Amino acid sequence: MLFMQLDQGAVVRKEIIEMIRKVEIERFTVISSKPFDHVVAAVNAAVGHPDMAEFGKSTNEARSFTELKSAVEKGLSKAGLMLFMQLDQGAVVQKETGKDKPRIIRLLIGNPLIMKEMAKHVPDAGSYAPVTVLVDERADGVHLSYDRMASFLATYGNPDALQVAEDLDNKVETLLREAAA
Repeated sequence: MLFMQLDQGAVVRKEIIEMIRKVEIERFTVISSKPFDHVVAAVNAAVGHPDMAEFGKSTNEARSFTELKSAVEKGLSKAGLMLFMQLDQGAVVQKETGKDKPRIIRLLIGNPLIMKEMAKHVPDAGSYAPVTVLVDERADGVHLSYDRMASFLATYGNPDALQVAEDLDNKVETLLREAAA
């Protein structure tokens, strides 16, 4: 329990509330027979690559939503998405094994304007955006995997946020299908 003292000297007891919410996740995966490097290059070609330091500066310094929107839109690709970060998770495993496999890349992609539309209805949407795209090489091909945003948000029961999430899912899944083809 937390206690807070008021100006008048009274002490008010504040409770801490803990909750656990079960979230069922749907994972979309497409498998490509193309080489790993070609698939990763195709995903990278389909998303914007803003200079993240400049992006952070311009969005923080925006004096209005119009300026913020303009700063975001400069970093978006035709698909309406940008890369926030790329992590080479396979390199970590390779250091341990001394081999050049497995090859695993995690890409954090998204669009702050889409996130805003979800988060204004379901604040927890901010926990899931930007989204993760995992590209990994296996014996049966290169897997491109994505956990559907709509599955994260379905449990919250907000139809407006769910519609935005479904539109995002379609955008990301189209990008992955095209990168795999």
